[in-house]
Amino acid sequence: MTQPSTSLPPHVAIIGGGPAGLMAAEVLSQAGIKVDLYDGMPSVGRKFLLAGVGGMNITHSEAYPAFLSRYAERVPQIAPLLRSFGAEALCQWIHDLGIETFVGSSGRVFPTDMKAAPLLRAWLKRLREAGVVIHTRHRWLGWDDNGDLRIDSPEGEKTVQPDATLLALGGGSWSRLGSDGAWMLPLEQRGVGLAPLQPSNCGFEVQAWSELMVSKFAGSPLKNIAIGLNDDVPRLGECVITATGIEGSLIYALSAPIREAINQHGSATVHLDLLPGKPVDKIQSALSKPRGSRSMSKHLHSQLGLDGVKAALLRELTPADCFADPALLAKAIKALPLTLVKTRPLDEAISSAGGVMFESVDERLMLKQLPGVFCAGEMLDWEAPTGGYLLTACFASGRAAGLGMVEWLQRKG
Repeated sequence: MTQPSTSLPPHVAIIGGGPAGLMAAEVLSQAGIKVDLYDGMPSVGRKFLLAGVGGMNITHSEAYPAFLSRYAERVPQIAPLLRSFGAEALCQWIHDLGIETFVGSSGRVFPTDMKAAPLLRAWLKRLREAGVVIHTRHRWLGWDDNGDLRIDSPEGEKTVQPDATLLALGGGSWSRLGSDGAWMLPLEQRGVGLAPLQPSNCGFEVQAWSELMVSKFAGSPLKNIAIGLNDDVPRLGECVITATGIEGSLIYALSAPIREAINQHGSATVHLDLLPGKPVDKIQSALSKPRGSRSMSKHLHSQLGLDGVKAALLRELTPADCFADPALLAKAIKALPLTLVKTRPLDEAISSAGGVMFESVDERLMLKQLPGVFCAGEMLDWEAPTGGYLLTACFASGRAAGLGMVEWLQRKG
């Protein structure tokens, strides 16, 4: 008579309770693997919840080729993840949690109530019912001399000996929510190839605004403009003047090439089109009309509707003699040069670039230097603009790492 097997199921540790870590936990628990998830914060999903303030943009509805292109030079590494779990699969997964979605006018996808909390609550309920054990206020400290995980808990430091480990600790932005990049040091000590963490989807500083720009226009939105870098086609959108420079969605969309230009040359000059709906010849024609006794400010307002922060920027960034030449002034309005000298601090950025290089992991997202240790989410070296692309790749990489862990554990026996 055959004796029943007494072998225990594999046990894994997941470090980090963001979308990538939670998605891996779901995959692993569905495979019958015991999962303990550790997060240093008092509750999981802190950054996910904050990202949902003002509207939880979960993914984007644009066609796959355009969607994939948002990952720039990391397209070859991100493509396999999205083929397995892309925007459509993510939406279906959300629907299976009982949360409906809709597509906004910009193509962005949101839960119908626009909130992240109901989605997270439903997800955590399903994970706990599947047996996932979540340990909050448990911070990973690295490894001890035996290769065991060191965990700082409310009861003091303890060690954990899992059969496999997933690191899903986020990038280096928003440290108050747990993504502080402290994981870089223990990985570096173990010989893992890392790229420096840098701000992404971030604001930039100018050398210095005039006192007028700071006192009167800091915080002012720049609406209906276009911004271009180098010879690229200018992008339409809006941004905000700050006391130190400029930030907002239009700048975030260009943050990677702007940052790299600053890294290479010490500065980057973008060109602002203050009137993207008007061709330069029409602007020149309007400026050439007699203004009589009216001031140039009133002339700009009456002929072109140019006033407020746009007029102030034109004064700030254009030589005084340019205002006497309608042709030169028209060109300035259509391509106003703004020189940016550095990013705002990493901790202010929406996301970060850098981290664990893809060359350091195999196709299962397992570290080549540390068999049995996997990485997922924003701590991998990729970046994407806002619009749902960041979250989609975090979910997809978490799922891929979870499947990779299942396969590795099965092969290990």
